[in-house]
Amino acid sequence: MDPLHRRTLLRASGVSLALPFLEAMNPVFAATGNVPPKRMVFVCTALGLHPPLLWPATSGADYESTPYLDLLQDHRRDFTLFSGLQHEDQTGRQPHDSEITWLTSARKPGMGGFRNTISVDQVAAGSLGNVTRYPSITLGTIMPQSQSFTRGGVMIPAQTSPASLFAQLFLEGTPDEVRVQKRRLSDGRSILDQLSSQTKTVRRKASSADNHLLDDYFDSVRKAETNIAAAEGWMEKPKPDVDAQQPKDIRDNADLIGRAQLLMDLVPLIVQTDCSRVVSVMIQDHYVVPKVEGVTGNHHNLSHHGQDTAKIGQLQKIEKEIVECFGSLLSQMKNKSESGGTLLDNTTILFGSNLGNANAHHARNLPIFLAGGGFQHGQYVVSKQDKPLCNLFVTMLNNMDIETESFGQSTGSLSW
Repeated sequence: MDPLHRRTLLRASGVSLALPFLEAMNPVFAATGNVPPKRMVFVCTALGLHPPLLWPATSGADYESTPYLDLLQDHRRDFTLFSGLQHEDQTGRQPHDSEITWLTSARKPGMGGFRNTISVDQVAAGSLGNVTRYPSITLGTIMPQSQSFTRGGVMIPAQTSPASLFAQLFLEGTPDEVRVQKRRLSDGRSILDQLSSQTKTVRRKASSADNHLLDDYFDSVRKAETNIAAAEGWMEKPKPDVDAQQPKDIRDNADLIGRAQLLMDLVPLIVQTDCSRVVSVMIQDHYVVPKVEGVTGNHHNLSHHGQDTAKIGQLQKIEKEIVECFGSLLSQMKNKSESGGTLLDNTTILFGSNLGNANAHHARNLPIFLAGGGFQHGQYVVSKQDKPLCNLFVTMLNNMDIETESFGQSTGSLSW
């Protein structure tokens, strides 16, 4: 059997599609024992999660569920929930300035003379170097603001268009060729349809395990294509309140959950095709009433509920949808097989927020989920004394085989 090279792409008329890791690529991985690479993904919901709906009353492996944890019941053994983690000195010039330091831990964000420091995702990207086409990919649901910063403290703008990102990752050729392919996607015609003869060739070279993996991967590609095309088609419909300056596929600011879900759908494709091993996603404040059934208030204003039960009820509806987006990401990662395990086994996912209590703008006791990555999960871990979130960052970096003794405000690594 002729081996396939890791950089193999399927190509047809201005289109290219990367392949996931296959057993047929063994010679490429001989030096590393044919072990899939490790990856890390950061997902931040910038307006927090309402604490009484999240935190269990007891810790350990037998913690009782809560309204938000009920939504993740199928993944209970796949993640660890941490409380008591935070960065110190996060009171900034503006109440939400802790957004820009969630991945850096720099003190007093936004104050006079403030200069941000490097974010943990960029430490990983810099250490890995150019082993992938993109050392890191930074995503946001509505605006270029991100939580990724270079060593010089410069923000890396977030990509906000799922359709453009899909084209960036999978479509090659002249501008006219790419436009033609985008039209085909909007008409429901898959890239895979144009690559049928090449996929058959790959399948003949692949083992049964490889073919099972390819089935999962191609299903994910079709799902991403369908969702993006559907979103673009819907956005083309004229609306009286549309801002014409907004990108085509994200013009409706109110579709917070739809945009977040499109990004969740792309993350597995990014890491499975080795386009990048470091991804960060920011679920941002959209400054409008989100399109969630039963919600009539602005997401930001609802997060400052003042203990008003009606506002908390609406806030719960929004946050429930966001937690379910996280759950869908875990499902997709678990359902993709890879070298005897799953994509989640080789990918560490951190989901949480820069705010522990959005109602009071407190950046303490942050909600932090850690999933996958080969860690032992299934617990609620409580730190009786506030611990640096950076200790967990150090653990994540070392798990990526990036030898790290300290990062930001860390005092060591975090074990549980």
